[in-house]
Amino acid sequence: MVRLDEHEISFPDPLLYDGHEGVIAFGGDLSVERVWFAYTLGIFPWYNPDEEILWWCPDPRFVLFPDRLHVSKSMRKILNRNVFTFTENQDFRAVISNCQQIRRRDQSGTWLSDELMQSFIQLHEYGLAKSVEVWQDGALVGGFYGIQMGRVFCGESMFAKVSNASKAGFIHFVETHRNELDIIDCQSHTDHLESLGAEMISKKEFLTILYQNNERR
Repeated sequence: MVRLDEHEISFPDPLLYDGHEGVIAFGGDLSVERVWFAYTLGIFPWYNPDEEILWWCPDPRFVLFPDRLHVSKSMRKILNRNVFTFTENQDFRAVISNCQQIRRRDQSGTWLSDELMQSFIQLHEYGLAKSVEVWQDGALVGGFYGIQMGRVFCGESMFAKVSNASKAGFIHFVETHRNELDIIDCQSHTDHLESLGAEMISKKEFLTILYQNNERR
């Protein structure tokens, strides 16, 4: 792994450097400039708050192609019943706070540190990060947030306080923006997203799509 210089915003080329189990660098800082630059290279921070910052670009990469979204019959019934309503960018802070605080199975803590949260909040204020909110009877019951780069959306974290809330929000987002997105980066495998059609592709394929997108922006 490469140790980053706190005074220089740079990363090893993820196309040329494999790192260790997907970790290609450590250290540096969480400035908005560095975090944004990392995402344009296909790199994301993921670490325990009491440890050094780790920067990842795994191979393979877990992604969803919007035209391969799978919606089960049971989920389609829930969506057709209008159990939930959806908004975008209406309460980014509440979404990211819930993502940090929600208790997850087999996890004793959170990877989302206060410092990283502030970086994402700033990115949202600059129009580079977005949130999707899921409401039920006027209450925020689910949602997710991520980084938007042209036709690539890099999902970061989601939460649900009631059954199917985050899944419904994700489906709504993909179906609403299907023609505006080439790929959704889900980063690492989850059964939850696999059931919706997410799949593994090579790092090279993902970075090729991302870099072509960057050239168009």
